[in-house]
Formats: sequence, C-alpha cells, structure tokens
Amino acid sequence: QVQLVGSGGGSVQPGDSLRVSCEASGDTLRGYAMAWFRQAPGKEREFVAALSRTGGYTYYGDSVKGRFTISTDNGKNTLYLQMNNLKPEDTAVYYCTAGKRVNTSSLRNHMAYDSWGQGTQVTVSS
Repeated sequence: QVQLVGSGGGSVQPGDSLRVSCEASGDTLRGYAMAWFRQAPGKEREFVAALSRTGGYTYYGDSVKGRFTISTDNGKNTLYLQMNNLKPEDTAVYYCTAGKRVNTSSLRNHMAYDSWGQGTQVTVSS
C-alpha cells in the first residue's frame, strides 16, 4: 500500500496561487486513482479533484473547476494540485489520497480511497 506525505500549504491572499504536493512511497502511483479532498472547520470532507487510474481523465469539484489543476510527475512519484485565483472559501486542510479500486462512479467519495496523506493547511485571507 502506498504511503503519502502532503506538503506545500501556506497562507496567501485572495487571487494568489499556490501548489500543494503529495509525495508517494512504498509503491508507484501508476495504477492508482488519485485525488485531493479538503476539509474546513465544522464542515464535511469535500471532493476537490481526481485523476483516473489510467491517468487519462481529470475530474473537478464545481467550486474549483477552472481554477485548480491536478497532475502527477510519475518520475518523482508525486501528485500535485495547482491552485489559482484562490478565494477565502478555499481555506481548508487539503488531503491527498490514492486507491486502486476507485472507479468513475466512486471517485468523488472519500470512502473509496485507501491511502491518505496527513493533510496540509491552506489559508486564504486578506
């Protein structure tokens, strides 16, 4: 089972950009569906973006579509989330996750994933 370590969070102003990363170890990310979820205080974990097991398809939550981009660097075994035009409502702890049994119908469900990073805080405030 792959182990994940997230990094790259921080405090930024509205309109800024930020990239969070998720380094994998213990297995290659090839063959895993990968995703980012986020959780704000007092709220449920929310789907942000996902990359299919084949790597050929990306999926985004409605609130981030057009602003965020999910990608991988297979050579570095790392997952990324590029976040542009950040808004205060993007403030949350961001979690990376991976799973081998995730399919198109379940990729927006956090319970479908097996491995989770520890989370990295992103704060957007003026």
